[in-house]
Amino acid sequence: MKKKYEPLFTPWKIGNVEIPNRIVQTSMGGTSLFGWLEPCHFDKEAAYHILNRAQEHVGLVLPGMQCVRDTMGRRWLYQNKKMFEDLAAWMPEFHKTGSKLFIQLAGGFGRSMAINQMMVDMLEKKPFGAIAKPFLDIEYCCASASETPNRWYPSLNSRPLTVEEIQEMVEAFAKTAKMCKDAGVDGVEIHAVHEGYLLDQFTIANMNYRTDQYGGSFENRFRFPVEIVQAIKRECGDDFPVALRYSVVSKTKGFLQGAVPGEEFVEFGRDMEESEKAIKYLEDAGYDMFDCDNGTYDSWYWAHPPAYMPDNCNLEDVEHIKKFTTKPVVCAGKMDIVKGAEEIKAGRIDALGIARQNLVDPEWVTKIMEGREEEIKPCIRCHNACFSFSKSKHTANTQSLDDSLHLARCALTPSTMQHNKYKIVPTDKPKNVAIVGAGIGGIEAALVLKKRGHNPVIFEKTEHLFGLYNTAAAMSFKVADKNLIKWYAREIQKWDLDIRLGQEVQDIQSLLKAYDDVIVSIGSYPKTLQIPGFEKTVSVTDFLLGNKKYDKFVLLGGGQSACEIAYDKVLAGAHPVIVEATDDLITPAGTCLANSSFLREYLPFAGVPIYFDSVISEIGNGYCMIKNLKTGEVHKEECDCVVNSLGHVPNDRFASIHNRHLHRIGTCVKWGNLRQVIWSAWDVAMKI
Repeated sequence: MKKKYEPLFTPWKIGNVEIPNRIVQTSMGGTSLFGWLEPCHFDKEAAYHILNRAQEHVGLVLPGMQCVRDTMGRRWLYQNKKMFEDLAAWMPEFHKTGSKLFIQLAGGFGRSMAINQMMVDMLEKKPFGAIAKPFLDIEYCCASASETPNRWYPSLNSRPLTVEEIQEMVEAFAKTAKMCKDAGVDGVEIHAVHEGYLLDQFTIANMNYRTDQYGGSFENRFRFPVEIVQAIKRECGDDFPVALRYSVVSKTKGFLQGAVPGEEFVEFGRDMEESEKAIKYLEDAGYDMFDCDNGTYDSWYWAHPPAYMPDNCNLEDVEHIKKFTTKPVVCAGKMDIVKGAEEIKAGRIDALGIARQNLVDPEWVTKIMEGREEEIKPCIRCHNACFSFSKSKHTANTQSLDDSLHLARCALTPSTMQHNKYKIVPTDKPKNVAIVGAGIGGIEAALVLKKRGHNPVIFEKTEHLFGLYNTAAAMSFKVADKNLIKWYAREIQKWDLDIRLGQEVQDIQSLLKAYDDVIVSIGSYPKTLQIPGFEKTVSVTDFLLGNKKYDKFVLLGGGQSACEIAYDKVLAGAHPVIVEATDDLITPAGTCLANSSFLREYLPFAGVPIYFDSVISEIGNGYCMIKNLKTGEVHKEECDCVVNSLGHVPNDRFASIHNRHLHRIGTCVKWGNLRQVIWSAWDVAMKI
């Protein structure tokens, strides 16, 4: 192990519990040992994941958040004795690793509940809601401190929790914590005065308008989390550690309005002055550790930083708040591992909180310990499988129900949280398999086939690997994507893949005769429009990878790629303009709200002109004509070029050929993100 990492591997204590190293897996939705949104049970898939991370030397493992009352079914966790018996039977196996386990317990989501259209219907159509109530009481799930707009569907307001409901929940925290302790769990973490969830909604004055003992004064607003820790300590004893997931500052300008890095704003939520007071108050109440970052669901990109956010985005605030508590402090939020080690050595934080890196590469800590950090598969912070809650301007959460019920999967590593579905099973009948296309999909398929014992050969018509992903990784902030390309290059060499560059496949039938199976992974091509002068547009690939530099340019389309390009070039001092036919940016489902809301809020902050409800009606030399679809008004926009950022359509070149030994994967089948490409590669490569 390199010396720079050594501070990460020193023991520390939370209360009387010693943690073997300074690496903490912070909780992620979907990894709860008690199930996720479904009725509570001991979840074997999550248990496999949690145990594996401990076996790979994560010092403190925090499973996913678990509400003390089922989201579905409305049963209190403490009423399920069988679940805790299963947990107790499993804990000795976990403790063999030497790691420690704190279970994260929560009151609920409140106004942050990511309601979908079905849930909206339950709230708006009272008879439907009444029928569904015994199974899914969505009104209770969305209940908050006060009547406040739902983050995902703001025309609907949360109802205030009653005092009786609050006190019933406090008791449930205590009873559940005691059952965790009796099962052998090392501690609990309370979620949260954090991220704008239920308890945070009580503590934030602009979200709490109550006039009873749970509203008004500072002490009243913090009464709920204080009563929870006091009840747990009464039930479990002072020696049982209780940590708190804590947002230092809210970084929120108002309901549905986050504050981007560098923006001057008036804090709508918890500011630093109140946070300095609050952390000492919460320590005095009995909390033994503070697991810190920033943000609310209104500024979700601070708690779930996408690639656009700076590294260590919460570190400065967390280091500051540590001065106001004697308890250990963990910092999370796009943390650079080396920087984290430096800050721990200096005593400015106590431990390093890492979440999604534990999804993409379960061995990353072991690789550091063994001096193999160059082998670590990087998280690209896409949120495409781990947390793809998404919405556009006029929708509730558009994430599919399957995704909502199965969070914490990984776009890059399909076996994460679904290890029985995606796994390497050696073959007893090795086959020769031709793969057409050396993009990420073709390479991923070849790696799976090779690991299973088959003999893949990749044919690529160009002289370059990785296809369109070279374009996606070209932007300055996509450091992790560039590192992923390097990771794939090492895997190609390690597994000695046979890749034949400069060989375009014209005759697929001949290939089918020469090989046992053929996989087609030829990707997609840019959309086109019938616009006068459209031939003058510049493709995204030529724009990002070409030698020509542009100062002022117009992006035709306001999807995620266009917004990322605009963001990248704004950072470089250029002047992008976006023309979008709808009234919103990034409208398709599948882009996590943490990602899309950052781009929606940063681009106006940076002064990028955005023409909504508009199209380009003509492209000329040094200009384009922009037409407003509602008013019919047309104006001339001078520019160096127009970039075709309309998106891509599948390359269906071989789609008409039907043969059971011919398989198509990735974006030549359906346009999608890297998750769709990689998972489809595994789907095919596992079956051959």
